[in-house]
Amino acid sequence: MVNDVVNHDGLTQSGVEWRIRCDLAALYRICDHYGWTDSINTHMSVRVPGEPTCFLINNYGDLFSEITASSLVKMDTNGNIYTKNGGFNDAGFVIHAGIYKARSDVNCVMHTHVRAGTGVSLLKQGLRPISQDALEVYDELAYHEYGSLASHNEGDALGVTCQKGECVILRNHGLLTIGATVQAALQRMYMLVRACEIEIIARGLDEPPTPIEPDVVQDFAKRNKAKRALPEFGMAEWRAVLRRIEICGANWRQ
Repeated sequence: MVNDVVNHDGLTQSGVEWRIRCDLAALYRICDHYGWTDSINTHMSVRVPGEPTCFLINNYGDLFSEITASSLVKMDTNGNIYTKNGGFNDAGFVIHAGIYKARSDVNCVMHTHVRAGTGVSLLKQGLRPISQDALEVYDELAYHEYGSLASHNEGDALGVTCQKGECVILRNHGLLTIGATVQAALQRMYMLVRACEIEIIARGLDEPPTPIEPDVVQDFAKRNKAKRALPEFGMAEWRAVLRRIEICGANWRQ
């Protein structure tokens, strides 16, 4: 039998929802550990198990280092909020709701403004297949043209883009990854950020990068696709970084 947990608002969540709350809160702490924060801006979310139109997102105004399982806001893709005294970033709602509507297989969405990613988002050519890190995400890469996140139409447009790839470079803006699990979305973001960092380094060198042969790029993509289809994709890396942040305490589970 699943036990219910009472959060700080006096609401109850099933054990399944509570576990995913803990995972999302841990994800925010991991992003803080990696330095992927932008003060109180940018946002990660997870779909609520068994409630396909509902998702959890950060309470707008909380630093990533402050977020806990019980402080997360529960809302649906129509904008209804089910958490007392909860607030959300309007642009965040547009992004996450649009993607969840378009991709029923996606259960986690991550959006960052990391400098290297934003830098690559300014480049017409974008991310090139010039490093092993880039090959980790290259076959899943999609680009989304800059639009007004004040409009719900932009959420629909982003949903269309996310049908083309799981690693998205938001032109003139930042990065976004999606996944069937929190762990998959995190692993994609980690490799996407790495690829962008190396791209920026390469752009500043005095000679062009050594190219990777197209057949190698294709073979890498084929093997990667099989790896990412496994349910445990990203899990080993997740467990490792959890051990790292637990050194500082595990109060995100509150």
